[in-house]
Amino acid sequence: MHDGKDLADGSGVMVRKRRKGIYILPNLFTLAALFGGFYAVVMAMNGRFDQAAVGVFCAMVLDSLDGRVARMTNTQSAFGEQMDSLSDMVSFGAAPALIAYEWSLKDLGRWGWIAAFVYCACAALRLARFNVNTGVVDKRYFQGLPSPAAAALVAGFIWLMTELGVRRGAEAWIGWDQVSWTMFAFTLYAGLTMVTNVPFYSFKDIQMKKSVPFAAIVLIALGIAVINIHPPIVLFSVFVFYGLSGYAVYAWRKAKGQHSSVISTSTDEPDERGLHK
Repeated sequence: MHDGKDLADGSGVMVRKRRKGIYILPNLFTLAALFGGFYAVVMAMNGRFDQAAVGVFCAMVLDSLDGRVARMTNTQSAFGEQMDSLSDMVSFGAAPALIAYEWSLKDLGRWGWIAAFVYCACAALRLARFNVNTGVVDKRYFQGLPSPAAAALVAGFIWLMTELGVRRGAEAWIGWDQVSWTMFAFTLYAGLTMVTNVPFYSFKDIQMKKSVPFAAIVLIALGIAVINIHPPIVLFSVFVFYGLSGYAVYAWRKAKGQHSSVISTSTDEPDERGLHK
């Protein structure tokens, strides 16, 4: 009698089959990113919106590392891919929507929760489309605004306004109603841009293992220094620029008469031909 773990090889000798396990290193980064999203929601519930925004940005950094770590250590797995998607949905889908609603959108009544739901639903649709289109999309570009960048637009605006002292009931250079409607616009823009076909540069063609000129390291150091001048302003500005860059690329391709879709046109899969429209 065997418990299903032993198999016979060609010579009739019983060979013990290795149990399937889970690679711990990349999944640790994924779990840490998930904690960042969960931490952001908890901080928002306690009125600490600056810390909530920081939690989302930390989740972004960790999310960008788990895939690279998996590829560098050759520990990719189907489990890791599914875990990453679920973590992204929490950290960059549900968390930003709940933080934005709790911060100001709830003052708009039904319009507020509609905007929050649209963002959350678009994040889920974007992640699902990303999973099924992985094999046919040009790796140099994302199809639509990536969910971490969309979360950065929403959380970055909240972080910036909080750092500038703009909050409900406080005297500020801008009225709270204006802030709420601006948050409404950012939330809808980020959500709807996630589900467009607009191409956003993915930075995936940058080879981390290749040598670079010394000047590149100097520029990286300068970039870190600039971010530290005032992180909320600098990071929010960077992601606003990135959030608009896709439309600039789309317009430029259209003006040049080039193919504007990021879906690869070289696929021979008949089921994917409809995606090239």
